Amino acid sequence: GRLEAVTQQMGYHPQYLDSFLKTQHYLMHMDGPLPFDCRHYIAIMAAARHQCRYLVNLHVLQFLRAGGDPQWLRGIDFIPPKLRNLNEINKILAHRPWLITKEHIEKLLKISEWSWSLAELVHAVVLLAHCHALASFVFGCGCEQDEGLGGRGSLKPLSPGNQCFCEATTGSSCSQELLHISRKRSLDSCMELDSFREHMQRIHVETEGREEMRLLQQDREEGEGQGAEVGVQDRRSCQIPGAPEHRSDPSVGLSPLADTNGEVTSATNLACYMQDPDFGYQDFARRNEDQTQVFRVQDYSWEDHGFSLVNRLYSDIGHLLDEKFRLVDGLQSGAMARRQGCEPSVFKRGVWNYIHCMFGIRYDDYDYAEVNQLLERMLKVYIKTVTCYPEKTNSEMFDRFWKQFKHSEKVHVNLLILEARMQAELLYALQAITQYMI
Repeated sequence: GRLEAVTQQMGYHPQYLDSFLKTQHYLMHMDGPLPFDCRHYIAIMAAARHQCRYLVNLHVLQFLRAGGDPQWLRGIDFIPPKLRNLNEINKILAHRPWLITKEHIEKLLKISEWSWSLAELVHAVVLLAHCHALASFVFGCGCEQDEGLGGRGSLKPLSPGNQCFCEATTGSSCSQELLHISRKRSLDSCMELDSFREHMQRIHVETEGREEMRLLQQDREEGEGQGAEVGVQDRRSCQIPGAPEHRSDPSVGLSPLADTNGEVTSATNLACYMQDPDFGYQDFARRNEDQTQVFRVQDYSWEDHGFSLVNRLYSDIGHLLDEKFRLVDGLQSGAMARRQGCEPSVFKRGVWNYIHCMFGIRYDDYDYAEVNQLLERMLKVYIKTVTCYPEKTNSEMFDRFWKQFKHSEKVHVNLLILEARMQAELLYALQAITQYMI
């Protein structure tokens, strides 16, 4: 998919950007267990959990380009039960991943007309975690501002030029080829949007035409007295097999919508793509439960357990994810760490472990008292907001957090949030799958 604003921000760290784009392309466009339209719909469901219109609208476009049924865009009441059954683990992974159990996995895999295979489920889980974490980055770097009303504008897009602002390697600079690709993507995105507008307008006109013909025919055959029933029958005819009856206005929730002038507008109600919209993050540390509920990395880690499982069930994705985790850890952060009064590796580990701690993941060899020493209060508030409820990120947090950081450092912190959050979700999901398989 086209990730215009996202790639501009990640462009400050081109080595990471290259790894991210490879992973994104592999998940969405290369051979894999899931059909292409389903991949983009799962991404829509995931992004909607955080009310991320930027990602929802992007994947709506890609969903239609992949041949997806436009009726699905009316909401989860209009999708096949197999996809709708992902709602539970979508909301759990997005907000409280520690609640996922092998019973959730078993429910999806049990033999039925709508059952998932292990390979399909792993692909779906990686997609969900990828999009949840990417939503954090989108809000954290202000990419959502163009999609919302009166956006923030705190972070300025990276302007194309001859020099990149990367700290991944000393003295590196973007090649002219990379700049050419970036400009070509911008042109492609404009062309796709024009095509998308035409496509949605055509659907709008065709639907209105069919509706009018049905009404005329019905009036001729049954008389005006039967007109009241026609609307109900037409709405039922729009449902796909297996979808429950839905009596609300069929235009509600369609994203994007074609208005009376044929212009494409952003979705106004993302709740149609999710179940239990009020379900959100709760502080793990304040729950009155046994300490045995804490996820100990010594018992189940990405390196020793998660990597091999995901790679076995979804070929090569483990290598791509592992490369991203390693690259974000290897990004230089000397100046940022010096301002915090510590070594770069100590600062990055503090941020990473703080994020994992919020999801109940603990490292026995780490002194968590260091977090309060390394991370000032406003930085911790910012990290927690972007990680746990990114849709609540506001301009005041931006202004107070950004003061001592360069732009590339701001992006670096958000990359740490993206990868730490994604790994946390994967650890819980893959552990549950492992427990199911035992």
